[in-house]
Amino acid sequence: MRIMALDIGEKRIGVAVSDPGERVASPIAVLPAAEVLQNAPSFRRLLEDWEPELLVCGLPMTLAGEEGPQAQRIREQAQRIAQAAELPVEFSDERLSSQEAKRSLREKGLSEREMRGKVDMIAACVFLQAWLDARVQD
Repeated sequence: MRIMALDIGEKRIGVAVSDPGERVASPIAVLPAAEVLQNAPSFRRLLEDWEPELLVCGLPMTLAGEEGPQAQRIREQAQRIAQAAELPVEFSDERLSSQEAKRSLREKGLSEREMRGKVDMIAACVFLQAWLDARVQD
């Protein structure tokens, strides 16, 4: 089964997918949040191309492991996206995924400006990989 992860931000949504064997996550795109929320052709094309059977959306948690202040907005938006895409949705702790993405991109020598469009899809990839790895251990 292929799984698609969404890192839902206010301006952009990072997208990553798993391989069909659910072992490896790969970053694929960053789209304007409005396009994904409105089920625009650009987002529908990703769904058609990758054919995911499940959406995993990052949920902002506090360092104490509780849902952060943005969590309710993310939950509502994720439900809207999943309903429009006719897919089930699950949530994954996205704590520190953006920091991990930035660190990874810095190590590759990218400047802050060069990172801007990539951080969201790398963050989606980071929390999707952690979600996939956790399922293997269960």
